[in-house]
Amino acid sequence: MGPVYAGELQCRGLAMKVVAFDDNGRSVVGQEGELVCSAPFPSMPIYFWKDPDGKKYHDAYFDVYPGIWRHGDYIVVTEHGGVVMHGRSDATLNPGGVRIGTAELYRQVEQLEEIEDSVVVGQKWENDVRVILFVKLAPGVELTDDLKNKIRKTIRVHASPRHVPAKIIPVPDIPYTLNMKKVELAVKKVIHNQEVKNKDALRNPEVLDYFAGIAELQEK
Repeated sequence: MGPVYAGELQCRGLAMKVVAFDDNGRSVVGQEGELVCSAPFPSMPIYFWKDPDGKKYHDAYFDVYPGIWRHGDYIVVTEHGGVVMHGRSDATLNPGGVRIGTAELYRQVEQLEEIEDSVVVGQKWENDVRVILFVKLAPGVELTDDLKNKIRKTIRVHASPRHVPAKIIPVPDIPYTLNMKKVELAVKKVIHNQEVKNKDALRNPEVLDYFAGIAELQEK
């Protein structure tokens, strides 16, 4: 029965003590924070399979704020009690110390008819992080300089100059989990020559091989 505001969830779910936490674990209103449930809730899982000591369960939800469920999303709780979603908190880039949600780039890139899919990650580079955009092109499309410029202009105009990727690199496919979530973290690990565990959770794990040893990632 509550009012509807464009771009917002009307309210928080019944029996869900959802709040936004800042980095110090304080509840904030009107500013972006971590989505947490500060009290137990009815649908809360009590353990993971094949996790006898509870470590995976703890690391998934309780490793940031002790005893408080952190869901892994950024939200804003508005003054009138609505919620604005801002994407995954583990899908965040920090070029130049500025926090950028990857969803902000996807919204711009994937409206272009030349792009079928994409994944964006942060690459450690010269004591900072630079934004790398991998694109799966639509059939028959080539990643020309003109298309790269079009992608950069779209992102700069509709997001910000900070969002513009340092590199735009074509790949044949984008990796997804079995429940169809992009696996940015796995791609990030591959380009940093780190081991990717739990590949069984991926729908197309073989795709990760495409991201290994890309020469362009070693260039300015």
